[in-house]
Amino acid sequence: QVQLVESGGGLVQAGGSLKLSCVASGRTFSSYAMGWFRQAPGKEREFVAAIRRSGSITLYADSVKGRFTISRDNAKNTVYLQMNSLKPEDTAVYYCALDMETRLFPAKVPALYDLWGQGTQVTVSS
Repeated sequence: QVQLVESGGGLVQAGGSLKLSCVASGRTFSSYAMGWFRQAPGKEREFVAAIRRSGSITLYADSVKGRFTISRDNAKNTVYLQMNSLKPEDTAVYYCALDMETRLFPAKVPALYDLWGQGTQVTVSS
């Protein structure tokens, strides 16, 4: 059984940076695309970034493009989200997710992901 565990969240001032990590255990991590999503209070879960299993293709939400970078280290079964120039509107619980389906491009729709971590809180103060 695969498990995903996120870490790296916290409280940061606007303009600051955080790096989230998500470690997968239990299966061949390199076989799956990975995504990061976030959910703010009272809002739906939204796509942030995704990366193909080889790391060759990455996708970003327009709201984070140029500020966030998704990467993965298949040897460490870990996917990262480097977040720079953080804004108060980035405040949310951030989730990593695993997609067991083989697709040409990583998915942006939460319902297409099969496994989710427990989430890590990111709070950006103004």
